[in-house]
Amino acid sequence: MSKLGNLGARLHHGEVGYDFVKNRKLWYGISILITITAIVGLAVRGLHMGIEFQGGAVFTTPKNMSASVSQAETYAEDASGHDAIVQKLGDGSLRIQIAGTDTDASDQIKDQLSKDLDVPAEKINADLVGPSWGDQIANKAWQGLGIFMVLVVIYLAIAFEWRMALAAFVALIHDITITVGIYALVGFEVTPGTVIGLLTILGYSLYDTVVVFDSLKEQTRDVTKQTRWTYAEIANRSINSTLVRSVNTTVVALLPVGGLLFIGGGVLGAGMLNDISLSLFVGLAAGAYSSIFIATPLVADLKEAEPQMKALKKRVLAKRAQAAATGEPVESAADERPYADDEPEDEAAAVVGPRNQPASRGRGRGRPSGKRR
Repeated sequence: MSKLGNLGARLHHGEVGYDFVKNRKLWYGISILITITAIVGLAVRGLHMGIEFQGGAVFTTPKNMSASVSQAETYAEDASGHDAIVQKLGDGSLRIQIAGTDTDASDQIKDQLSKDLDVPAEKINADLVGPSWGDQIANKAWQGLGIFMVLVVIYLAIAFEWRMALAAFVALIHDITITVGIYALVGFEVTPGTVIGLLTILGYSLYDTVVVFDSLKEQTRDVTKQTRWTYAEIANRSINSTLVRSVNTTVVALLPVGGLLFIGGGVLGAGMLNDISLSLFVGLAAGAYSSIFIATPLVADLKEAEPQMKALKKRVLAKRAQAAATGEPVESAADERPYADDEPEDEAAAVVGPRNQPASRGRGRGRPSGKRR
């Protein structure tokens, strides 16, 4: 077995682990700092909305243009009086986007570009996007995002419980805020592809969170009937048992997206890939972070505020203090895998193996594999 596979198996069985839940205040602080930075960037710089959202004109020149992108930008801005976005397509033609123009202005801009680029006006293709259509697209995008969030909360509240639904909702808001803030800070254009990317990463983030929640739900069934582990300790075990899976799926997902963003958009200059690849890259990373460091620790906080969980924690700590005072081994969440029901007193004994062989313990859900014979 590889080292990573061996580590995953040891994490799953609770032989090793990191206490994510214990250090949750640190993760909360990091997330708050990142979120504040994203909000400040959004407030100061704002989003660079694409032409699909604010309306304008798109001009496409003939193939094999000699003018560079920077020259075309200068010509377009001089002709329109607005900022222009110019992209060089694979066939050598130029795609010039100018926001905030109407039909009359687009005709004048087209004529001026024809003169500056030394291209016949009839060979420049002009497409207009009305501002009302852009507003409609923006409203539909926000409506779709809102409906998605509502359905997510309802599903999680039914499948798990309202605390997990609330924690997942907070994690999703966390991911959206960071992704949108990065867009504002970087200055990339927001297009319908960006919205598609946002919805995609929300689904991915939700999947990663549900995997941990499912493990947590299974391991905390009848948790109040035992006195070995607190709810927070079992929650931490759930994170560790799915940690390698979360890391693997995130890395595998980030590799092709990173190729689109850094190689396709950066090195090869395919700028049209940036609008969707940036949202996917940032969102996938933020989603993996929030499912591990935000969602499950937040569930542990909400659950341990309940009276029965407070009583459980008090019983567990009292039992450990008593064991420490009498010199007995202190059991904790790292000792064995938790199980649902309380153990009889003699279940701590080892199972007697075949004659002349050493005794051994079972591994199933923290229970021995049989009784003393």
